[in-house]
Amino acid sequence: MHIGVLSDTHDRLPAIEAVLQRFRDLGLTTILHPGDIVAPFAAKVLARFPGTLHVTYGNNDGERHGLRQVLPQIRDGPLLLELADRHVLLHHALEWCRPEALAAADLVVTGHTHEVRIESRAGQLLVNPGECCGWVTGRCTAAVIDLDALSAELIEVLT
Repeated sequence: MHIGVLSDTHDRLPAIEAVLQRFRDLGLTTILHPGDIVAPFAAKVLARFPGTLHVTYGNNDGERHGLRQVLPQIRDGPLLLELADRHVLLHHALEWCRPEALAAADLVVTGHTHEVRIESRAGQLLVNPGECCGWVTGRCTAAVIDLDALSAELIEVLT
């Protein structure tokens, strides 16, 4: 099973739309977003994705009521999922994860730093897809995760 990950979209609609189109082109039906959507108008773009969206709040998601109106599945992290027989931990920031939750996860997906991190260690994959918005680094990035192989590939849009 392949899933898409985008984070720190920060209301940049063209980047969100470009990543979601790439995910659709790849035939992905599940995506993860560990927060910092920011405003409900950007959440509306995410809500149009024709598959399953798992999403947590980030530290810049101040309009929580409005976001919840558009994305009723949004949660405070950590969000623990089971996808393709893998234990997945989704949270905005790695440092916000409790050690026992980290230890139980096959896949840990975070955002917050706007820095790409794809790291395998001791049978666990840690993924931060960087920033979809491109505001800090100038790169609009996301990731595609192969849950069977427990590996990830970085993708870049709007280069």
